[in-house]
Amino acid sequence: MEVHNTVEDIVITRVNEVFDAIEKDGNQGKLCTCDQCRMDVICYALNRTTPHYISSSRGASRVRWEGLEYQQLQADITSLVHDGLKKVNHNLRPHFDHGSDAGKAEDAAKFPAFNIPTIVGRIYNGENFEPLSGAKVELLVNGKQAAMKDQNWQNPLTMVQNTNGNFSFWPAPVKADKEGEHRIFEFSLKVEADNLETMNHFFKVAVQSEFQAAGSFNLQRTYKLPDLYMFPPGTEGEDNSY
Repeated sequence: MEVHNTVEDIVITRVNEVFDAIEKDGNQGKLCTCDQCRMDVICYALNRTTPHYISSSRGASRVRWEGLEYQQLQADITSLVHDGLKKVNHNLRPHFDHGSDAGKAEDAAKFPAFNIPTIVGRIYNGENFEPLSGAKVELLVNGKQAAMKDQNWQNPLTMVQNTNGNFSFWPAPVKADKEGEHRIFEFSLKVEADNLETMNHFFKVAVQSEFQAAGSFNLQRTYKLPDLYMFPPGTEGEDNSY
């Protein structure tokens, strides 16, 4: 069963109308209008609107917006879009190419592929069990740095305090010969932190190829690692290599 938020259609349409109008008028404010910034504004607006769900095409035919209700919704969404546009442009993603083609899905994604799940986990200081910040975490596959799905996913990444020790990587899809193939990918995490012993954590992920590369993030497609702990040099701690 599929459900759909009809407000999402209105938000996406309005965001594209606003961004297209900015580009058509010469973009006097020098705002970034790349696809990634459009998606960020869409998320900003959707997170601040009340969803309206339907579960079928029959439900879509029943959707009726009263004149004043629809006008108010459009006005509210337009206000959110402009507010989001300012905030997104004030805080552009630092590790993303904001060129005109940034964030666009490539036709090359339409091939049989091993869609490697998002790899998530947590790292703690083994002495005080507090979430680790400031550590450099790098994901390797077969001993080489793993390519990420896109520029929004950093590798290596630096742990920051407000993530509470959590990290995540989304490896790029790997081409397959056909749908239904099975392959085991051998990964390792290399974690470096000041005054703590460098840690190498090895693990394997079994993946079955699908008819094409995944184009969107899915919370249900994740591989969760056990909690990892780092210790000062010479301290006997948990062996995280296997």
